Amino acid sequence: MKKLRNPFTNLDGYNCFGCSPHNTLGLHLTFTEEGDEIVSRWVPDMNYQGYFNILHGGIQATLMDEIASWTVYVKVKTAGFTSKAEIKYLKTVGMDQGPITLRSRVKQMRRNLADIEVLLFDKNNTLCAEGLLTFFTFPLEKSKQSMYYPDHTEFYETPDFQL
Repeated sequence: MKKLRNPFTNLDGYNCFGCSPHNTLGLHLTFTEEGDEIVSRWVPDMNYQGYFNILHGGIQATLMDEIASWTVYVKVKTAGFTSKAEIKYLKTVGMDQGPITLRSRVKQMRRNLADIEVLLFDKNNTLCAEGLLTFFTFPLEKSKQSMYYPDHTEFYETPDFQL
C-alpha cells in the first residue's frame, strides 16, 4: 500500500469539492494505491445525507467520480474528464455506520478513453454501489499545459527507489 499525496493543494485557487483539504464544504478525500487499485476510506458527514441517516446518492456518485479521476491520474498517468457514468445503487449507505471504502481500477483502455470500475462498500464490507465511469483522457503534454497535471511521481508521498 502506498499513500498518495495531492500535488494540487498549493495551486492558487484550487478548491476541488472532492479532494481539496481546503474546501470547507468538500469531501476531503485521500487516496492510497493498493496493487492495481486506488482506494479511499471516508467517513460520511451528516451534511451529505439524503433521506434521514442515508448517504445521498449524488454524493455517492461524486465519490465514485472523484476516485475514478484519481485512478486516471495515477494509473493512466494523465488527466481527463468524465464522459459517461453508469452507477448501480445496490443498498443504502447509513450515515452513522462508520467509514465507507471506495475501490477503483482501470477496467479497459480504448485509445484515449479509460473505463474505470468503482466499487463502494459500507463499513461491513458490503457492496452498496458499483460504477463504470468512462474518462476522455488527454495526451500528457496537454494535461501538463491545460490541466496542471504534474510529473507522475508527485502523487507519491515517497519515491520508489529501485536499484
